[in-house]
Amino acid sequence: MTGPRGRLRPRFRRRELVLLATAALALLVGWLSLDLGRQLANEPGNSALDVAPAGPERLLVYLGALFAAHLVLGLSGRAIDEILLPTAGLLGGIGLLVMERLPQTLAGTLGGLAQTQLVWLLLALAVLTGLAVLVRSDAWLRLYKYTWAAVGIGLLLLTFLFGSETNGARLTLQIGPVGGQPSELLKIVLVVFLAGYLAEYRPLLVGGVWRVGLLRLPPLPYLAPMVALWSIALAIVVVQRDLGTALLYFLTFLLLLYLATGRLAYVGLGLLLFVLGAAVAARIFPHVAARIEIWLDPFADPSGAGYQVVQALYAFGRGGLLGTGLGGGLPSLGERPPIPAIHTDFPLAAIGEELGLVGVLAVLACYLVIVERGLRIAVAAADEFRTLLAAGLALVVAVQAFVIAAGNLKLIPLTGITLPFVSYGGSSLLANGVILGLLLALSDPAVGAPGRARQGEARSGTG
Repeated sequence: MTGPRGRLRPRFRRRELVLLATAALALLVGWLSLDLGRQLANEPGNSALDVAPAGPERLLVYLGALFAAHLVLGLSGRAIDEILLPTAGLLGGIGLLVMERLPQTLAGTLGGLAQTQLVWLLLALAVLTGLAVLVRSDAWLRLYKYTWAAVGIGLLLLTFLFGSETNGARLTLQIGPVGGQPSELLKIVLVVFLAGYLAEYRPLLVGGVWRVGLLRLPPLPYLAPMVALWSIALAIVVVQRDLGTALLYFLTFLLLLYLATGRLAYVGLGLLLFVLGAAVAARIFPHVAARIEIWLDPFADPSGAGYQVVQALYAFGRGGLLGTGLGGGLPSLGERPPIPAIHTDFPLAAIGEELGLVGVLAVLACYLVIVERGLRIAVAAADEFRTLLAAGLALVVAVQAFVIAAGNLKLIPLTGITLPFVSYGGSSLLANGVILGLLLALSDPAVGAPGRARQGEARSGTG
């Protein structure tokens, strides 16, 4: 066992290296397919798509950064997970190939869509690697949970007051030259707060001292702060019309509450409240009612309100089992792709068309791997806070991937959140980089806990 400052010897991370090499080979084959598709479809009409130049430079830079991150992790000598980095790296590479395929004028301020995505991917890798190497204690998370929560909600309030609107939702906060979506940061902050609070008061939450019908609830003073803080964040997001993030927060809260207490009654009550809340929201907020109507019958207005959902369903249908191949799908409609928000809300539709059902299942399998590794880290954790933190971080990725995938496939109403590591967007990529970095750090059994936490665990008989 090494000390907290760590004088660790470099480790040869063989499994991680093999998996990274496999992911790199798959991405290079994907780029060759994309380049071949471009050549076969090189017709005058395709110039309207403004696709990226047919060079592999961006992909090679990204792969170089992945192997550099692997080298840094090995030199750090830490005994951390060897599967998370290659899995997230493969997802990020698939996202980069999708951005290479799409019209470069869709977004991006650094030379187009793919170039901007590459910059954010590199920054996310730097954040991931830095946290994995430098975080040697979780004291700064567990001891300041209320501070982190206050900062996160404060940023959301600032966004509500001074943020800019995108598609009717006030999501982006601009401070000087730096802008982003605080809701992405808040999903991490809420997990930290809930993990700390649930770990501290779990005996009271499990036991319960007063009844409401068939439910045994904990003392209100202990339950109220957690519910109130979560409700404030949720209410702000609903008012901002960011319904996808609201659903993400709600499901993450319920899953963490169940993991901490094992009480299915809490989950059932939460789902009942969700259904009632959705019914009320559909009557009060026109945009909620519109989302539900589009979900129920997008073909009622296929060229208007239901246009994106209809086009996504057509894209999945065109892809079939094996897809059209990278570069062989996504026909243009005039000077734009068939789905206007394909780079943010519908990348899975692009993958479904060009890589088929097999490609979609492969992407979803990558998320399952991340969740499995996160839950494995949680099971092996030294105390309840670390268990709930690791599980919560993994579940955030799982819930976010499920919500956007289900929305693309018309299983639930479409919500406006991103597909982790794949969708275009700096805030999303950086936030998910933080999540993976913390999971990697927590996977090291040498990560220290604060002294008072260890003493408390010794008194309570937990380890």
